[in-house]
Amino acid sequence: MKEKHTSSNILRFFPFTKGYRLLFVAALVTVIISVIASYMTPQVIRFTVDSVINDLPFNLPDFLVDWIEAIGGRDFLRSNVIVCAAISLGFAVISGLCMLISRMSMSKACENTMARIRNKLYDHIQRLPFFWHNSHQTGDIIQRCTQDVDLIRNFVSDQLLEIFRTVFLVAVSLALMFTMNVELSLVVSAFLPVVITVSMIFFRITGKKFREADEQEGALTALVQENLTGVRVVRAFGRERFEIDRFVEQNEALTTKWVKLGRIMGSNWGLGDLFAGLQVLVITVIGVFFVVDNKISAGEFLAFVAYNQMIVWPSRHLGRLLSELSKTTISSTRLFDILDAREEQNIENPQTPPMDKDIAFENVSFSYNDASVVLKDVSFTVKEGSTFGILGATGSGKSTLMYLLDRLYALPEKNGRITIGGVDIRDIELSYLRKNIGIVLQEPFLFSKTFRESISDGAKTGDLDTIRKYAQLAIIDDTIQTFSEGYETELGERGVTISGGQKQRVAIARMLMQDTPIKVFDDSLSAVDMETDAKIRKSINENIHGTTILIAHRITTIMNADMILVLDKGRVSQLGTHNELINQDGIYKRIFDAQSAKDEE
Repeated sequence: MKEKHTSSNILRFFPFTKGYRLLFVAALVTVIISVIASYMTPQVIRFTVDSVINDLPFNLPDFLVDWIEAIGGRDFLRSNVIVCAAISLGFAVISGLCMLISRMSMSKACENTMARIRNKLYDHIQRLPFFWHNSHQTGDIIQRCTQDVDLIRNFVSDQLLEIFRTVFLVAVSLALMFTMNVELSLVVSAFLPVVITVSMIFFRITGKKFREADEQEGALTALVQENLTGVRVVRAFGRERFEIDRFVEQNEALTTKWVKLGRIMGSNWGLGDLFAGLQVLVITVIGVFFVVDNKISAGEFLAFVAYNQMIVWPSRHLGRLLSELSKTTISSTRLFDILDAREEQNIENPQTPPMDKDIAFENVSFSYNDASVVLKDVSFTVKEGSTFGILGATGSGKSTLMYLLDRLYALPEKNGRITIGGVDIRDIELSYLRKNIGIVLQEPFLFSKTFRESISDGAKTGDLDTIRKYAQLAIIDDTIQTFSEGYETELGERGVTISGGQKQRVAIARMLMQDTPIKVFDDSLSAVDMETDAKIRKSINENIHGTTILIAHRITTIMNADMILVLDKGRVSQLGTHNELINQDGIYKRIFDAQSAKDEE
């Protein structure tokens, strides 16, 4: 799939130009007019030298000859050479105005197109599966959506128009040159294959090196993002020097790759300048001999030199444009690596059944990326309106059960099934399923908002009284009131201004305010003390309806549940009530005895 589209990735952006294509056409048309107008100036110079200052016949269309004769002919123009200068200036003004219109049209079309691409990227990333995000570093994704997008924008707004202008300039210049002198034109043409060949060679080399540099920059961005996110851990363990050394190592690797790329591009530009200088020198020397031998007039020679200069710069610039094209091709490939990733899909005609029903896991088995099995033949039922506890060691598959329930990971067809009210969750509309399942994680993520905004995030209302009601249920209201700005206090990035236990309670209040029929607490009371843990559980039991699933390491958190599941290495080890399990020899009793002894100590 990737190989199939590599050579045409830039063209794949064409659908994003819908609605702005007339502006792109206007930019191209006006640049053509600009080029034609700029080519008229050398012709005015040729005419002035050959037919006004000298006595060569007017080599012009009949209607222009008639107009010149009407205003006084050659004698009038000789006495008023400023007329020729004014005409030359007029063409220059037309060329400049057309270029201005072209740039403005291209800029407007390009910026709107890139805005559409950025919106599509963000929208698409929001819909990609959870496993895709786990397999891609956040810093690399950010780098692709910023620098790579900007590189494409710069190419489309500047280099793309310049490539078209360059091709048109060379074509028109050669056509006009051949009408004046075939021999000199052939000399000019002999340089073009050499320049194009060298440019194409560097085009391929530059593309490979830029990919390496771009990927290395993505790795550096990911490192910085990770380090800044975990800055408190770095400081707490005194790892500043270690992290600085890591950054320096990655930065030096990036610098080395860009230096190598710079050398390659410098060689390309240097060779371009060399061939350009040789071309000017050769044409000037040969042209002088041709003028002496009367093979070309002085005016034609001046015009020829002017056209040669017009070819020299685009030819020399072609290598640079191809280098930018190479970079853009790589950047577009990296963007389409994202856009080609498959979004989460609903089945055709998905269902929206009642969600306040029994939840059943039937012979569920699961593994991540074909690695060791995380869950093996797990079966149990959570009765509607009940409280269900899950206990197990780290890595036993507790959280995986909830990820599968919420379809953050897709359960393969042959690996069992999960039902709600008898309906397979694969048949339930994805957004509907997730709106009806509230989850609080052990390490909740809080956005850079106020307490008020964080708790009401995603809720139907932002009424302060309602917010306080759910904050009181999560035993966080009194804590919020101690802040000088109360519920309007900014939490900072990822809730950095509050403790881990406070973040968990804010996340619990946020989930409770969604009022979902299914509520999952994934070890979300681990950072609060036992007294607060008990208060929260009592508050929820007395005031919140629906099915509750508690995942915990502390037995005190789940001991009052209607049913408790004990997992061991991905398998169901025990299932029963607290009283039943403490009277059985097994994991639950051993953990209960160990935690009870610790509490007594």
